[in-house]
Amino acid sequence: MRRVTIATLQPDAGVLGEAAALISAGGIVAMPTDTLYGLAADPLSSAAVARLFAVKARAAERAMPLVGADVAQIVSLIGDLSALAARLAERYWPGPLTLLLPRPRSIPAEVAGGRDEIGVRVPAHAVPRGLCRACGRLLTATSANLSGAPPTNDPDEVERSLPATVDLLLDAGRTPGGAPSTIVDVTGREPRLVRPGAIPWNDVLACMQRE
Repeated sequence: MRRVTIATLQPDAGVLGEAAALISAGGIVAMPTDTLYGLAADPLSSAAVARLFAVKARAAERAMPLVGADVAQIVSLIGDLSALAARLAERYWPGPLTLLLPRPRSIPAEVAGGRDEIGVRVPAHAVPRGLCRACGRLLTATSANLSGAPPTNDPDEVERSLPATVDLLLDAGRTPGGAPSTIVDVTGREPRLVRPGAIPWNDVLACMQRE
């Protein structure tokens, strides 16, 4: 695993370009986010997704969350957001809220664990957003740890725990850590909590009640 230091607020375009080239070639890049470290790969490449599952020793039925540079990039791949999804995205993106949206056919079923929904968000961190822009696509952001092990905010732990098949570690120091993103299903008429996380569920409900 090659390790490169990258700035949190103004990441170097050359480093992002190198990481994007690796991802476009089917590689895997460990990157910081606004919560924990994640693993970035091309979700449209079945080979890259299979490699990601192998690196994490992750069961095939487990879905891989995605991140995007902004709402426009997410819409370009996923499709228009519902009024419910748009309202939550406007309030909480960039930030630690993952929305479950209908999965388009362009995204392989294995990315979503065979489900018809896919989790996406815009992280409040310049590195993953910049990497998505450099790649021109959404990227996976599954936690940078072996399946069953705790996720980490420490790049040293990422380097120790993951096998050498990860191509590049973008080291921005320790990330904020804490709880992972809150996951909310917005495929129906009402929001449904899937996983508690950094954004309290009561805050999500209060957002929906505001006019």
